[in-house]
Amino acid sequence: MREQQVMAGSEGKTTRSSAIYGDLRTAILNGSLTPSEKLNVRELSKRFDTGLSPIREALNRLATEGLAQHADNRGFIVSPVSLPELMDLTQARCWMNELGIRRSIELGGADWEESVLVSLHRLTRTPRAPKDGRTGTDPAWNLAHKAFHQALVSACGSDWLIETCGQLFDSAERYRSLASLAGASRTDPRDEHQEILTAALDRDAETAAKLITAHFQRTSELVQTVVKGAQP
Repeated sequence: MREQQVMAGSEGKTTRSSAIYGDLRTAILNGSLTPSEKLNVRELSKRFDTGLSPIREALNRLATEGLAQHADNRGFIVSPVSLPELMDLTQARCWMNELGIRRSIELGGADWEESVLVSLHRLTRTPRAPKDGRTGTDPAWNLAHKAFHQALVSACGSDWLIETCGQLFDSAERYRSLASLAGASRTDPRDEHQEILTAALDRDAETAAKLITAHFQRTSELVQTVVKGAQP
């Protein structure tokens, strides 16, 4: 009985820590928690009405992902943003997603084609602007956007590559959110997602790879001026 109680308590702490981690991660990615903002353990403990241990566990997970950093004796901060990191991140995304989409075009079957079609259909039918009129993008659109890009590489045959593309997407999403909150937006009328889909379904790996790289690079160019202003 005692062992069961200990296990139950441990599971409860893990579940609580995971929930806090999820909330903080979302806030970092959508820009609610800004670059270099302090993440005080005691203040967060009060905010989430929980002990210090689940907060530290959540912050350590965020640090592992590169979304938070230890700040000497000050605890944690939201990881800063910088132009060098943005450029490095964009290059890594291009490399990984080019490889992923090429392999998916080579290996993917009818199920893959269907998953890509369905994910783009959901993305196009999801409103991008928040329903409450706030700046930024609607969380549902962000999820649909990631689902589409993950579907494109989902048949590459490597779980590591798929996971890496997802992690790079999330890291880039933080930069894109900063630009969106600052009012920066794309003015290109072309439907780049549709162009990428068409090339993928035509099994034109060369064109698909070029399009997805151009897609990421255009977004990077958009946020560069915003990142300059966000640096400490």
